Amino acid sequence: MTAPAIELKGISKAFGPVQANKDISIRVMPGTIHGIIGENGAGKSTLMSILYGFYKADAGEIWVNGERKDITDSQAAIAAGIGMVFQHFKLVQNFSVLENVILGAEDGALLKPSLAKARGSLKHLAEEYELQVDPDALIENLSVGHQQRVEILKALYREADILILDEPTGVLTPAEADHLFRILEGLKREGKTIILITHKLREIMEITDTVSVMRRGEMTATVKTAETSPEELAELMVGRKVLLRVDKKPAMPGAPILEVENLRHTDSHGVERLKGVSLHVRAGEILGIAGVSGNGQSELLAVLGGMIGATGTIRVNGDEIDLTGKHSDGQSRRARGIAHVPEDRHHEGLILPYTAWENTVFGYHRAPELQSGVLMNNAAIKAEAQAKMDRYDVRPPDPNLAAKNFSGGNQQKIVLAREIERDPDILLVGQPTRGVDIGAIEFIHQEIVRLRDQGKAILLVSVELDEIFSLSDRIAVMFDGQIMGERLPSDTDQTELGLLMAGVTDTKGKAPIEVIDEKLQAKEAREAAQHD
Repeated sequence: MTAPAIELKGISKAFGPVQANKDISIRVMPGTIHGIIGENGAGKSTLMSILYGFYKADAGEIWVNGERKDITDSQAAIAAGIGMVFQHFKLVQNFSVLENVILGAEDGALLKPSLAKARGSLKHLAEEYELQVDPDALIENLSVGHQQRVEILKALYREADILILDEPTGVLTPAEADHLFRILEGLKREGKTIILITHKLREIMEITDTVSVMRRGEMTATVKTAETSPEELAELMVGRKVLLRVDKKPAMPGAPILEVENLRHTDSHGVERLKGVSLHVRAGEILGIAGVSGNGQSELLAVLGGMIGATGTIRVNGDEIDLTGKHSDGQSRRARGIAHVPEDRHHEGLILPYTAWENTVFGYHRAPELQSGVLMNNAAIKAEAQAKMDRYDVRPPDPNLAAKNFSGGNQQKIVLAREIERDPDILLVGQPTRGVDIGAIEFIHQEIVRLRDQGKAILLVSVELDEIFSLSDRIAVMFDGQIMGERLPSDTDQTELGLLMAGVTDTKGKAPIEVIDEKLQAKEAREAAQHD
């Protein structure tokens, strides 16, 4: 019988009192794409970090191609034929592709022979695996999709036969993700073994041969992908049945609540991030903003939420609001009925060392019902916090616990409870389920739909197209600080939206990946030039 490419036997790892991995065993067969899924904190990344030598297991064995290996660091992993492509790329931005590929793998003190060797190897690898990239291009001028190709080339240049990819599509357009999958299929045909860590069940079903499910540090199941379903995998991840489809009635939109015209914002480096954005959101509807991260969505939310200034016009219920004066801050926005769930809950939504009850009132602490003379009524705030935590199923339901001690999903619920329970006219919500477990995703989606059905206007920003399609009544697509188009979910698909996300406005026919690459590279080159 063929030996597994990777076999982990009884792997355990603890960080203090937290048992990250508990007696995990898994076999990955050669020439296959093996998916690993699980909720946040399930132990997936810890397990792969042990395999790649970042962590040392407390117990257990690692076998590679039938031989036991002592992988003490990443160099040992590379020597064993294991490469890893991280979610956040490990590239030197002002180095060329060629320089990044040989970095740490030089043949000697003189770089010229190493560069010549790498150039020839890259040409061969690019042709063999559809990994075309300009070897002399600076990393900072490459699209995210091309940077990911460089990471894969780095691993292949080091003769990796086993590739670990951690959330590889998180920053890619759908077209780039499709291209990546073709690359992975090509690697598989050549006998390479792929381990794919992802939270996207659709990708697991589309690309993997086998999938392993982790829950609370343990391996709960390994199944053939063809013999399972997204619903079954979700249940294995959470331990209960999960509704993957958003159950909502057709929208009954009313009058425009939020109107934006010609909104412009230039950042501190002189880069124009919003370039004349115009949109509107009506009562009782969800407008989803789709786009690859970094194309102006964050700035749009920040301007609307009163965090940064801009030029242009914003009207709420027909009345123009201040964009640059003393009434342009977040407090003034809240007074106008705008609630804001920011994209980054750790830096913008919560003060992590503070208690849950304190975090449930930030921004609304001057409300009359929460005052006791000149002081805040802490007893009333704590009682309200407890009620919010009970209704939003925050676990543990302890208002006195510091926010940093809650899981990501429960932290997000605290932020949502604070904003939604103030009965806003408009909810700005950025990446509502980023880093959130699948069970909490179901709850958060239901709350957003409930608010819509109460006649509120929702502006939703998400990089997850599945989420955009599931929740939105209309979809607008942003690229390079502009609205590229607007579609009804029923009249479009992921291919068309993916092209719009890459700046391709003629979406009648599917554009080749090269067209998308050129658009993305041109955008990033413009930003680099403005920054300089």
